[in-house]
Amino acid sequence: MSLGQVDSAPSNTHQAALRSEVNADSVLVFQGSETLFDLPNLWLRDNCPCDDCRVPQTQEKRFILSDVAADLAPESVSIDLDALTVTWPDKHCSQYPLATITELFQSNSQPLQSWPEGFVPQAYSWDEFLGDSRVTAEAIETFLRYGVILLSQAPVKEESLELLAPVLGPIRELLFDRIHNVSMEGHVYNIAHTSLGLPPHNDFASYSFPPSVQALHMLQNETPGGESIVVDGWAVLEQLRADRPDYFKSLCEFAVPFREFDEANETYAVEPMVRCDPQGHLVSFRFSNQLMQMMNPMQPGIKTFYQAYHELCLRITDRDSPARSTFKLQGGQVLLVAAHRVLHARESFQPIGKRHLQDAYFELDNVANKLVLLRRLNGLNNG
Repeated sequence: MSLGQVDSAPSNTHQAALRSEVNADSVLVFQGSETLFDLPNLWLRDNCPCDDCRVPQTQEKRFILSDVAADLAPESVSIDLDALTVTWPDKHCSQYPLATITELFQSNSQPLQSWPEGFVPQAYSWDEFLGDSRVTAEAIETFLRYGVILLSQAPVKEESLELLAPVLGPIRELLFDRIHNVSMEGHVYNIAHTSLGLPPHNDFASYSFPPSVQALHMLQNETPGGESIVVDGWAVLEQLRADRPDYFKSLCEFAVPFREFDEANETYAVEPMVRCDPQGHLVSFRFSNQLMQMMNPMQPGIKTFYQAYHELCLRITDRDSPARSTFKLQGGQVLLVAAHRVLHARESFQPIGKRHLQDAYFELDNVANKLVLLRRLNGLNNG
Protein backbone atom coordinates (compact mmCIF):
# COMPACT_ATOMS: atom_id res chain seq x y z
CA MET A 1 0.00 0.00 0.00
CA SER A 2 1.63 3.28 -1.13
CA LEU A 3 1.22 6.69 0.45
CA GLY A 4 -1.09 7.78 -2.32
CA GLN A 5 -3.42 4.86 -1.62
CA VAL A 6 -3.84 5.36 2.12
CA ASP A 7 -7.26 6.77 2.99
CA SER A 8 -6.47 8.09 6.45
CA ALA A 9 -3.52 8.69 8.73
CA PRO A 10 -2.48 6.11 11.31
CA SER A 11 -4.51 6.70 14.44
CA ASN A 12 -1.83 6.22 17.09
CA THR A 13 1.62 4.82 16.42
CA HIS A 14 2.28 4.43 20.16
CA GLN A 15 -0.43 1.85 20.89
CA ALA A 16 1.57 -1.23 19.84
CA ALA A 17 5.14 -2.14 18.96
CA LEU A 18 6.36 -0.96 15.60
CA ARG A 19 8.44 -3.01 13.22
CA SER A 20 9.89 -2.42 9.78
CA GLU A 21 10.60 -4.69 6.84
CA VAL A 22 12.50 -4.18 3.59
CA ASN A 23 10.38 -5.12 0.59
CA ALA A 24 11.46 -5.48 -3.05
CA ASP A 25 11.25 -1.74 -3.73
CA SER A 26 10.06 -0.19 -0.48
CA VAL A 27 10.19 -0.20 3.30
CA LEU A 28 7.09 -1.41 5.13
CA VAL A 29 6.22 -0.17 8.62
CA PHE A 30 3.84 -2.27 10.71
CA GLN A 31 2.02 -1.70 13.96
CA GLY A 32 1.01 -5.14 15.11
CA SER A 33 -0.64 -6.70 12.04
CA GLU A 34 -1.57 -3.32 10.48
CA THR A 35 0.49 -1.83 7.67
CA LEU A 36 1.06 1.83 8.56
CA PHE A 37 3.36 2.87 5.74
CA ASP A 38 4.64 1.50 2.45
CA LEU A 39 7.56 3.83 1.66
CA PRO A 40 9.21 3.50 -1.78
CA ASN A 41 12.99 3.31 -1.61
CA LEU A 42 13.50 6.17 -4.04
CA TRP A 43 10.97 8.28 -2.13
CA LEU A 44 12.90 7.66 1.07
CA ARG A 45 16.25 8.58 -0.46
CA ASP A 46 14.82 11.64 -2.20
CA ASN A 47 13.35 12.95 1.05
CA CYS A 48 16.28 12.48 3.40
CA PRO A 49 16.07 15.46 5.80
CA CYS A 50 19.73 15.58 6.85
CA ASP A 51 21.92 18.65 6.43
CA ASP A 52 24.01 16.92 3.76
CA CYS A 53 20.93 16.37 1.58
CA ARG A 54 19.30 19.73 2.24
CA VAL A 55 20.46 23.32 2.47
CA PRO A 56 20.22 24.00 6.23
CA GLN A 57 19.45 27.70 5.80
CA THR A 58 16.53 27.20 3.41
CA GLN A 59 15.52 23.51 3.78
CA GLU A 60 15.61 23.18 0.00
CA LYS A 61 16.75 19.85 -1.41
CA ARG A 62 20.42 19.65 -2.30
CA PHE A 63 20.43 15.94 -3.11
CA ILE A 64 19.19 14.97 -6.60
CA LEU A 65 17.84 11.52 -7.36
CA SER A 66 20.07 10.93 -10.39
CA ASP A 67 22.97 10.46 -7.95
CA VAL A 68 21.70 6.97 -7.05
CA ALA A 69 20.64 3.88 -9.00
CA ALA A 70 16.99 3.30 -9.91
CA ASP A 71 17.06 -0.04 -8.06
CA LEU A 72 18.45 1.46 -4.86
CA ALA A 73 17.61 -0.51 -1.73
CA PRO A 74 18.47 0.07 1.95
CA GLU A 75 21.30 -1.82 3.55
CA SER A 76 19.43 -1.81 6.85
CA VAL A 77 16.43 -0.21 8.58
CA SER A 78 15.37 0.26 12.17
CA ILE A 79 12.43 1.90 13.87
CA ASP A 80 11.36 3.21 17.25
CA LEU A 81 8.35 5.18 18.48
CA ASP A 82 9.60 8.41 16.95
CA ALA A 83 11.58 7.76 13.79
CA LEU A 84 12.51 5.38 11.01
CA THR A 85 16.24 5.08 10.38
CA VAL A 86 17.58 3.87 7.03
CA THR A 87 21.21 3.10 6.21
CA TRP A 88 22.05 3.05 2.51
CA PRO A 89 24.73 1.02 0.68
CA ASP A 90 27.07 4.04 0.61
CA LYS A 91 26.70 4.20 4.45
CA HIS A 92 24.64 7.39 4.25
CA CYS A 93 22.15 7.40 7.14
CA SER A 94 18.67 8.92 6.84
CA GLN A 95 16.29 9.43 9.73
CA TYR A 96 12.58 10.16 9.17
CA PRO A 97 10.36 11.37 12.05
CA LEU A 98 7.16 9.33 12.01
CA ALA A 99 5.14 12.43 12.83
CA THR A 100 6.42 14.09 9.66
CA ILE A 101 5.34 11.12 7.55
CA THR A 102 1.93 11.03 9.24
CA GLU A 103 1.36 14.72 8.42
CA LEU A 104 1.59 13.87 4.73
CA PHE A 105 -1.73 12.00 4.98
CA GLN A 106 -3.54 15.24 5.79
CA SER A 107 -5.13 16.88 2.77
CA ASN A 108 -4.29 20.53 2.11
CA SER A 109 -7.50 20.95 0.12
CA GLN A 110 -10.29 22.80 1.88
CA PRO A 111 -13.90 21.78 1.17
CA LEU A 112 -15.86 24.25 -0.93
CA GLN A 113 -17.59 26.73 1.37
CA SER A 114 -21.03 27.35 -0.12
CA TRP A 115 -22.55 30.80 0.05
CA PRO A 116 -25.33 31.09 2.64
CA GLU A 117 -28.85 31.99 1.54
CA GLY A 118 -29.15 35.66 0.61
CA PHE A 119 -25.38 35.99 0.38
CA VAL A 120 -23.94 39.48 -0.08
CA PRO A 121 -20.15 39.92 -0.03
CA GLN A 122 -18.79 40.95 3.37
CA ALA A 123 -17.63 44.58 3.43
CA TYR A 124 -14.44 45.80 5.11
CA SER A 125 -13.11 49.31 5.51
CA TRP A 126 -10.45 50.22 2.97
CA ASP A 127 -8.29 51.91 5.62
CA GLU A 128 -8.57 48.99 8.06
CA PHE A 129 -7.91 46.46 5.32
CA LEU A 130 -4.66 48.24 4.52
CA GLY A 131 -3.70 49.35 8.02
CA ASP A 132 -4.98 46.90 10.66
CA SER A 133 -3.29 43.50 10.43
CA ARG A 134 -6.07 41.66 12.25
CA VAL A 135 -8.76 43.11 10.00
CA THR A 136 -6.59 42.29 6.99
CA ALA A 137 -6.24 38.68 8.14
CA GLU A 138 -9.97 38.34 8.78
CA ALA A 139 -10.79 39.86 5.38
CA ILE A 140 -8.39 37.55 3.53
CA GLU A 141 -9.76 34.52 5.38
CA THR A 142 -13.27 35.51 4.28
CA PHE A 143 -12.02 36.09 0.75
CA LEU A 144 -10.38 32.67 0.56
CA ARG A 145 -13.50 31.02 2.02
CA TYR A 146 -16.12 32.62 -0.25
CA GLY A 147 -14.06 34.00 -3.14
CA VAL A 148 -15.35 37.56 -2.84
CA ILE A 149 -15.34 40.58 -0.49
CA LEU A 150 -16.06 44.30 -0.71
CA LEU A 151 -13.87 47.18 0.43
CA SER A 152 -15.73 50.35 1.39
CA GLN A 153 -14.70 54.00 1.81
CA ALA A 154 -11.97 53.62 -0.78
CA PRO A 155 -10.50 56.74 -2.38
CA VAL A 156 -12.34 57.87 -5.49
CA LYS A 157 -9.07 58.79 -7.17
CA GLU A 158 -7.81 57.05 -10.28
CA GLU A 159 -4.97 54.54 -9.86
CA SER A 160 -5.90 53.91 -6.20
CA LEU A 161 -5.72 50.18 -6.88
CA GLU A 162 -1.94 50.55 -6.79
CA LEU A 163 -2.31 51.03 -3.02
CA LEU A 164 -3.54 47.44 -2.59
CA ALA A 165 -0.16 45.95 -3.54
CA PRO A 166 1.20 45.77 0.06
CA VAL A 167 -1.66 43.38 0.90
CA LEU A 168 -2.48 41.63 -2.37
CA GLY A 169 1.02 41.53 -3.80
CA PRO A 170 2.22 43.20 -7.00
CA ILE A 171 -0.25 43.98 -9.73
CA ARG A 172 -0.16 41.44 -12.52
CA GLU A 173 0.31 43.47 -15.67
CA LEU A 174 -1.61 42.38 -18.72
CA LEU A 175 -1.94 43.71 -22.22
CA PHE A 176 -4.13 46.71 -23.00
CA ASP A 177 -3.51 48.57 -19.69
CA ARG A 178 -1.87 48.07 -16.29
CA ILE A 179 -5.02 49.47 -14.64
CA HIS A 180 -7.99 49.17 -16.95
CA ASN A 181 -10.56 51.95 -17.33
CA VAL A 182 -14.10 50.70 -17.83
CA SER A 183 -16.32 53.48 -19.12
CA MET A 184 -18.07 54.48 -22.32
CA GLU A 185 -15.36 57.04 -22.99
CA GLY A 186 -11.83 56.45 -24.19
CA HIS A 187 -10.42 53.12 -25.38
CA VAL A 188 -13.27 50.77 -26.31
CA TYR A 189 -12.21 47.19 -27.04
CA ASN A 190 -14.87 45.01 -25.44
CA ILE A 191 -18.50 44.93 -24.36
CA ALA A 192 -17.67 46.23 -20.87
CA HIS A 193 -17.14 49.67 -22.42
CA THR A 194 -20.78 49.84 -23.51
CA SER A 195 -24.04 50.18 -21.54
CA LEU A 196 -25.09 46.63 -22.41
CA GLY A 197 -25.50 43.99 -19.76
CA LEU A 198 -22.57 41.66 -19.18
CA PRO A 199 -23.26 37.96 -18.55
CA PRO A 200 -21.26 36.28 -15.78
CA HIS A 201 -17.65 35.80 -16.82
CA ASN A 202 -14.06 36.03 -15.69
CA ASP A 203 -11.60 38.31 -17.44
CA PHE A 204 -8.85 37.33 -19.84
CA ALA A 205 -10.05 33.83 -20.61
CA SER A 206 -7.90 34.47 -23.68
CA TYR A 207 -4.73 34.06 -21.59
CA SER A 208 -3.16 30.62 -21.12
CA PHE A 209 -3.16 31.38 -17.38
CA PRO A 210 -5.74 34.08 -16.61
CA PRO A 211 -5.22 36.30 -13.56
CA SER A 212 -6.59 34.68 -10.41
CA VAL A 213 -7.65 37.82 -8.50
CA GLN A 214 -9.48 40.84 -9.85
CA ALA A 215 -10.15 44.14 -8.07
CA LEU A 216 -12.95 46.28 -9.50
CA HIS A 217 -12.88 49.83 -8.14
CA MET A 218 -15.98 51.95 -8.71
CA LEU A 219 -14.99 55.61 -8.93
CA GLN A 220 -18.36 57.01 -10.02
CA ASN A 221 -21.73 55.32 -10.48
CA GLU A 222 -24.49 57.81 -11.24
CA THR A 223 -26.30 55.84 -13.95
CA PRO A 224 -29.67 54.10 -13.44
CA GLY A 225 -29.24 50.32 -13.51
CA GLY A 226 -25.90 48.59 -13.88
CA GLU A 227 -26.19 46.47 -10.74
CA SER A 228 -23.19 44.24 -10.09
CA ILE A 229 -23.56 40.46 -10.00
CA VAL A 230 -21.27 37.74 -8.69
CA VAL A 231 -21.76 34.01 -9.27
CA ASP A 232 -19.99 31.23 -7.40
CA GLY A 233 -18.89 29.31 -10.48
CA TRP A 234 -17.46 26.42 -8.48
CA ALA A 235 -20.77 25.87 -6.68
CA VAL A 236 -22.54 25.77 -10.05
CA LEU A 237 -20.00 23.28 -11.37
CA GLU A 238 -20.23 21.02 -8.33
CA GLN A 239 -24.01 20.84 -8.73
CA LEU A 240 -23.59 20.12 -12.43
CA ARG A 241 -21.06 17.37 -11.62
CA ALA A 242 -23.59 15.79 -9.24
CA ASP A 243 -26.47 16.03 -11.73
CA ARG A 244 -24.68 15.37 -15.02
CA PRO A 245 -21.20 13.90 -14.57
CA ASP A 246 -21.00 13.34 -18.33
CA TYR A 247 -21.44 17.07 -18.96
CA PHE A 248 -18.89 17.93 -16.29
CA LYS A 249 -16.41 15.52 -17.90
CA SER A 250 -16.88 17.17 -21.28
CA LEU A 251 -16.22 20.63 -19.82
CA CYS A 252 -13.00 19.29 -18.27
CA GLU A 253 -11.75 17.73 -21.50
CA PHE A 254 -13.01 19.73 -24.48
CA ALA A 255 -10.69 22.61 -25.43
CA VAL A 256 -12.37 25.92 -26.29
CA PRO A 257 -10.80 28.92 -28.07
CA PHE A 258 -10.96 32.37 -26.46
CA ARG A 259 -9.74 35.62 -28.05
CA GLU A 260 -9.46 39.25 -26.92
CA PHE A 261 -7.83 41.88 -29.09
CA ASP A 262 -7.64 45.48 -30.15
CA GLU A 263 -5.66 47.38 -32.76
CA ALA A 264 -2.34 46.71 -31.01
CA ASN A 265 -2.81 43.50 -29.00
CA GLU A 266 -3.91 39.93 -29.55
CA THR A 267 -4.47 37.31 -26.84
CA TYR A 268 -5.64 33.80 -27.73
CA ALA A 269 -5.90 30.59 -25.73
CA VAL A 270 -7.41 27.18 -26.41
CA GLU A 271 -8.22 25.51 -23.09
CA PRO A 272 -10.99 23.50 -21.39
CA MET A 273 -13.38 25.58 -19.32
CA VAL A 274 -12.85 23.51 -16.17
CA ARG A 275 -9.63 22.31 -14.60
CA CYS A 276 -9.34 19.95 -11.62
CA ASP A 277 -6.39 18.68 -9.63
CA PRO A 278 -5.49 14.95 -9.66
CA GLN A 279 -7.89 14.34 -6.75
CA GLY A 280 -10.78 15.90 -8.67
CA HIS A 281 -10.96 19.15 -6.71
CA LEU A 282 -11.83 22.21 -8.77
CA VAL A 283 -8.84 24.41 -9.54
CA SER A 284 -10.08 26.91 -12.12
CA PHE A 285 -13.10 27.86 -14.17
CA ARG A 286 -12.73 29.72 -17.47
CA PHE A 287 -16.01 31.23 -18.68
CA SER A 288 -16.46 34.14 -21.06
CA ASN A 289 -19.32 34.05 -23.54
CA GLN A 290 -18.10 37.22 -25.23
CA LEU A 291 -14.53 35.97 -25.83
CA MET A 292 -15.42 32.40 -26.88
CA GLN A 293 -14.63 31.82 -30.57
CA MET A 294 -16.19 29.77 -33.37
CA MET A 295 -14.98 26.15 -33.48
CA ASN A 296 -14.71 23.43 -36.10
CA PRO A 297 -18.23 21.92 -36.04
CA MET A 298 -16.95 18.50 -37.13
CA GLN A 299 -14.39 17.93 -34.38
CA PRO A 300 -14.93 14.92 -32.10
CA GLY A 301 -16.91 15.62 -28.94
CA ILE A 302 -18.38 18.95 -30.00
CA LYS A 303 -22.02 17.81 -29.83
CA THR A 304 -21.64 16.62 -26.24
CA PHE A 305 -19.71 19.76 -25.38
CA TYR A 306 -22.46 22.01 -26.69
CA GLN A 307 -25.10 20.13 -24.72
CA ALA A 308 -22.95 20.57 -21.62
CA TYR A 309 -22.27 24.22 -22.42
CA HIS A 310 -25.98 24.91 -22.92
CA GLU A 311 -26.79 23.42 -19.53
CA LEU A 312 -23.95 25.33 -17.92
CA CYS A 313 -25.18 28.62 -19.42
CA LEU A 314 -28.68 27.97 -18.05
CA ARG A 315 -27.27 27.53 -14.56
CA ILE A 316 -24.82 30.42 -14.77
CA THR A 317 -27.52 32.88 -15.86
CA ASP A 318 -30.24 31.61 -13.49
CA ARG A 319 -31.40 34.69 -11.57
CA ASP A 320 -32.79 32.54 -8.77
CA SER A 321 -29.63 30.53 -8.25
CA PRO A 322 -28.35 30.43 -4.64
CA ALA A 323 -24.89 30.82 -6.16
CA ARG A 324 -25.79 34.32 -7.43
CA SER A 325 -25.68 37.66 -5.58
CA THR A 326 -26.77 41.06 -6.95
CA PHE A 327 -26.01 44.47 -5.45
CA LYS A 328 -25.23 48.04 -6.45
CA LEU A 329 -21.52 48.84 -6.45
CA GLN A 330 -21.27 52.41 -5.24
CA GLY A 331 -18.56 54.99 -5.81
CA GLY A 332 -15.74 54.36 -3.33
CA GLN A 333 -16.27 50.58 -3.22
CA VAL A 334 -13.91 47.88 -4.46
CA LEU A 335 -15.17 44.43 -5.39
CA LEU A 336 -12.49 41.79 -4.92
CA VAL A 337 -13.08 38.42 -6.60
CA ALA A 338 -11.12 35.15 -6.74
CA ALA A 339 -11.36 35.08 -10.50
CA HIS A 340 -10.73 31.37 -11.11
CA ARG A 341 -13.81 30.63 -8.99
CA VAL A 342 -16.18 33.61 -8.93
CA LEU A 343 -17.68 35.08 -12.09
CA HIS A 344 -18.72 38.72 -12.19
CA ALA A 345 -21.40 40.40 -14.28
CA ARG A 346 -23.34 43.62 -14.71
CA GLU A 347 -26.90 44.51 -15.54
CA SER A 348 -27.43 46.93 -18.42
CA PHE A 349 -27.65 50.61 -17.51
CA GLN A 350 -29.01 53.80 -18.96
CA PRO A 351 -26.11 55.77 -20.47
CA ILE A 352 -26.89 58.96 -18.59
CA GLY A 353 -24.70 60.31 -15.82
CA LYS A 354 -21.16 59.23 -15.02
CA ARG A 355 -20.06 55.62 -14.58
CA HIS A 356 -16.35 55.00 -14.26
CA LEU A 357 -14.78 51.82 -12.96
CA GLN A 358 -11.13 50.81 -12.87
CA ASP A 359 -9.89 47.28 -12.45
CA ALA A 360 -6.56 45.58 -11.92
CA TYR A 361 -5.35 42.04 -11.44
CA PHE A 362 -3.42 40.21 -8.75
CA GLU A 363 -2.55 36.58 -7.97
CA LEU A 364 -4.19 34.37 -5.35
CA ASP A 365 -0.88 32.78 -4.31
CA ASN A 366 0.35 36.18 -3.15
CA VAL A 367 -2.87 36.87 -1.24
CA ALA A 368 -2.67 33.49 0.51
CA ASN A 369 0.97 34.14 1.36
CA LYS A 370 -0.03 37.43 3.01
CA LEU A 371 -2.39 35.53 5.30
CA VAL A 372 0.42 33.17 6.36
CA LEU A 373 2.60 36.16 7.23
CA LEU A 374 -0.22 37.90 9.12
CA ARG A 375 -0.95 34.78 11.16
CA ARG A 376 2.68 34.64 12.20
CA LEU A 377 2.62 38.34 13.04
CA ASN A 378 -0.55 38.00 15.11
CA GLY A 379 0.52 34.75 16.76
CA LEU A 380 -2.29 32.76 15.16
CA ASN A 381 -2.37 29.18 13.98
CA ASN A 382 -2.25 28.37 10.26
CA GLY A 383 -5.21 25.99 10.69
